[in-house]
Amino acid sequence: MIAYGVFNSNATWTPKLALDLQGGTQVLLAAEQTGGEAVAGDQLQQAVSIIRQRVDAAGVSEAEITTQGNQHISVSIPGKADEATMQRIEASANLDFRPVLTYGIGAGSEQAGAEESAEAGAATGEAETADPAADDTAAAEDGSAEGEGAEGDEAEAYDETLDPETIPESAGDTAWITPALQEKFDAFTCDSDAALDAGNAPADRPLITCDDTGAVKYILGPVELDGSVITDAVAQVGTTSTGASTGEWVVQITMDKKGTEAFGKISTRLFGAAEPQNQFAFVLDGRVLSAPTMQAQILDGRPSISGQFTQESAAALADQLKFGALPIDFSVQSQEDISATLGTSQLAAGLLAGLIGLLLVVVYSAFQYRALGSLTIASLVVAGILTYLLLTFFSWRQGYRLSLAGVAGIIVAVGFTADSFIVYFERIRDALRDGFSIESAVEHGWKRAFRTVLASDGVNFLAAVILFILAVGNVKGFAFTLGLTTLVDVIVIAFFTHPIMTLLARTRFYQGGHPFSGLDPQKLGAVYRGRMQFREPVVASQGGKKNARSQAEAARRQTIAERKALMADASAGKES
Repeated sequence: MIAYGVFNSNATWTPKLALDLQGGTQVLLAAEQTGGEAVAGDQLQQAVSIIRQRVDAAGVSEAEITTQGNQHISVSIPGKADEATMQRIEASANLDFRPVLTYGIGAGSEQAGAEESAEAGAATGEAETADPAADDTAAAEDGSAEGEGAEGDEAEAYDETLDPETIPESAGDTAWITPALQEKFDAFTCDSDAALDAGNAPADRPLITCDDTGAVKYILGPVELDGSVITDAVAQVGTTSTGASTGEWVVQITMDKKGTEAFGKISTRLFGAAEPQNQFAFVLDGRVLSAPTMQAQILDGRPSISGQFTQESAAALADQLKFGALPIDFSVQSQEDISATLGTSQLAAGLLAGLIGLLLVVVYSAFQYRALGSLTIASLVVAGILTYLLLTFFSWRQGYRLSLAGVAGIIVAVGFTADSFIVYFERIRDALRDGFSIESAVEHGWKRAFRTVLASDGVNFLAAVILFILAVGNVKGFAFTLGLTTLVDVIVIAFFTHPIMTLLARTRFYQGGHPFSGLDPQKLGAVYRGRMQFREPVVASQGGKKNARSQAEAARRQTIAERKALMADASAGKES
């Protein structure tokens, strides 16, 4: 697949490097409201969040976005920033209200429950608006839009083929869904290029777009109301009509006079309509933040959104609605190329450290396991190749960038991978000491070792996931490579190391217990090949002191049950 991408797309044979290793472009932006007013501190932080979403949506990873002073935002992007990325960064943040005409599963692969999620919304004028994307609103802060996709890349996010004479009067009229638009919707996927350009769709045309998770895609009608009518949005605990607390977090919206009147007409039309025409969508930068269902006429301009909110997710959606409702302009103050902060010399030093560690693992394996150490080396080579290919693939398809922290995660994983092999080989040796044949020892040792490997790698993977979720910047790169190599470790030991070990156990070299095999039963202290052969009474030694010591050692290693059986057999022999 990578070879196909190299010759037919923009893929490369090597992973792309992050800002600290490659350098890139630094853009200094000045943020101000479209009316010319200064942007407050909390609004500036929301502007940073909006820019991060846009940069991530462009498939750029490891970008650094920070505030400078009270009015400026610094954006550092690995490599050369293309024109499309710059347009996304400079564009104003616009929040719109659009009616939902229809919806479907958004991703190219099947995602069970997407349609049920889209139907889950509900709304009233007091505090009863359910949100089908409520569980995932926090993801919008991290820029969870997908990167480039395959299917549907040629489908536009809006329809320019409508005849002006046949344009429906109502924004919620299903007549907007022409055969041409339906065809585009069927081909559209949330990981397509068209999905990234949804924010550029005209306000007077229907829009094909997705929610923040990419699980649900929508056909939305033209804009009925812009977000400037929202004067406030806060996260609070919901209440019933009698004022009693419901214990659930909701997002309470307050609109100005113009918005109150317009939203009252919208809610009157949507209330009681057939699904999904009873839903309306809050759309920020072309992405659906929330698409609740209208459950009442809302005439006071105070709708609320409820659902499976936590305090954090409710606050995140409230900020998006409140600050997204204030269009912010970003003007470029300066743009310059920046050099790598660490450079190739530091990368070479890191790789050298990893190579030294790898050589030490090889030397230890050869010393401890003799010829069996070659399997450790081969497994590490396979794990390295698989990791490299995966990083290259993610760099091509998801915009991943390899930073020095990511290299550190790979080097740390070498130790975890070698540890898995050691556990496996030691379990095989333990089985040989207990009298199993080499083939039986491999199977017995595998069953015991694999449980240990899964437990160990499970803890490592869980730590990597938590670190990836909570961290920012280069630390995310470390967590990503750590989690990826942990999964590779499980795959390699299950589908390469164990099958090869099973084949080696059938060879004469290992079955004969060659001293250089690393699995010589005599050197491992195995004094018998199976428990059953020592059910005979232990007689006096006739073969010298060495044989007597072997029989004594065998008797010492017997289980209690075997000893009782031996004593019972001896007693029966005396009585007869």
